[in-house]
Formats: sequence, C-alpha cells, structure tokens
Amino acid sequence: MATIQECREALDNLSGNLARADAGVRGAAAFDRSLSCHITDLDQTFTGRLDTGRIRVDAVAPGPPAAKAEIRLAMTGDDLVALVAGDLKFAKAWASGRVKLEAGFRDLLRLKSML
Repeated sequence: MATIQECREALDNLSGNLARADAGVRGAAAFDRSLSCHITDLDQTFTGRLDTGRIRVDAVAPGPPAAKAEIRLAMTGDDLVALVAGDLKFAKAWASGRVKLEAGFRDLLRLKSML
C-alpha cells in the first residue's frame, strides 16, 4: 500500500510532467481550478489547485474532501502511484471504477485531452 509521502511525490511528479508536456497538453491544463484528490485506502485528501499547467498541493487532511473542489479525484494510493508512473492507463482505470473523476462538463472536455 502506498504511503501518504509516496502519494504526495506522485502528485508532485504529475505536476512536473504537466509542466514538461507538449504545448497541446500544457495548453489544456493551463486553467485555474480548485482540485481535490481523495486517497480512499488511506482516507486522506490532498487539496490545492490546478493552475497554469501545474498542480499545487496546499494541504492534506483526513477523510473525504471538506469542500467541493471544481475537479475531484478519488482512488487508492497504489492507483495514483501507478497512474503517474505510467503503469495504469487512466481510461481503463476510470472505466472500471478504480478512479473517480468529477468535474464540470467544460473541465471534463479539457481534461480529456490531457489524459
């Protein structure tokens, strides 16, 4: 089971990957939205922002998200680490229910081009 530290590192790596991505992906991620990522098996939630193509984690707190972020993710720590490492494909994980993504329709369309 992934630790909180490993999940934080995975989110930092994802942020770095977005910053280094080609112009199309970077452009799709270049919007300002609140973000939460609930790690279900650890019952911890990272909160922050997706801003100008980077993920900024502001806090981690126990339990599900206290406030409704504009982009909401939920998954196990192992799935987060595997997604960022490229060992798990987002579409397959989302289709099977291993990863939950909630956002407004416009945000989903923009996120689709990143995933």
